[in-house]
Amino acid sequence: MPLHGQIIAAFGRQYLVELAGGELLPCLTRGKKSEVACGDLVEIKRTADASTAPRTDSQQTAAQGVIERTRPRRTLLYRSDAYRQKLIAANVTQIIIVVATEPSFSDELLARCLIAAHDQQLSTLIVLNKCDLAPQAARAVLQPYRTIGYRVLELSAKENAAALLPFLQGHTSVLVGQSGMGKSTIINALLPDARAVTREISSALDSGKHTTTHARLYHLNADSHLIDCPGVQAFGLHHLAKGAIEEGFVEFAAYRGQCRFNNCQHTHEPDCALRKAAAEGRIDARRLQLFQDISQSKF
Repeated sequence: MPLHGQIIAAFGRQYLVELAGGELLPCLTRGKKSEVACGDLVEIKRTADASTAPRTDSQQTAAQGVIERTRPRRTLLYRSDAYRQKLIAANVTQIIIVVATEPSFSDELLARCLIAAHDQQLSTLIVLNKCDLAPQAARAVLQPYRTIGYRVLELSAKENAAALLPFLQGHTSVLVGQSGMGKSTIINALLPDARAVTREISSALDSGKHTTTHARLYHLNADSHLIDCPGVQAFGLHHLAKGAIEEGFVEFAAYRGQCRFNNCQHTHEPDCALRKAAAEGRIDARRLQLFQDISQSKF
């Protein structure tokens, strides 16, 4: 009979599965192709039991296993280009996009993350970190997002990350952001034992040198969980049709169907409702430019 568990760490084709009783089981997938992600609920089969082999007290007691099947997902967050896709997290209910006052962040990457979240019907929260450092420029970039209804939380993780905790309650959240935005500082502030958990995962997977490059799931409490993943510098949306990308710009909904042409690209066509709204200040001009850039490239 297969065992049931959840993937709490993922690196390449190597995974750590947490069983119902809390046991951690290092697992591989069958075949060369791996299509499982951190957060996936899986069925596994033991392939070896380390408890039957000689060991020292410092060695892991977890058995080895193979992932036989991935159970149906509620959500799947991933990015893609023309050649491949990169799974980020499964079964999450919320995406938290971390940006910072320093270094400057990419508003295009932010927009792409929000499009992917909209496609999977995830709750969203933008965290502006390092607000102890001149936040005015970053606030100005984020103002259009506040205007259209996105939640923006300002904090300085080094001083007080606890302001984030109420937003995490009852969610399985995934923390996404560019390198240098302070995600690790947030994790360590919210989860004082995170380094110990990371060492435990790393020891079980025998991948200590990769501890900062694989996704990890942490339990905040029985109802709230947080997945940390490596920093991203690009977020391809090759898997989404242009219509889905346009729907990800939520403020466009009021103008959909009002252009002269049904196949309007919102770039140069006459009587384009979106371009008119942007010219009149009813849509942020930068957001329209982002849509044009993303829908034409997607990668």
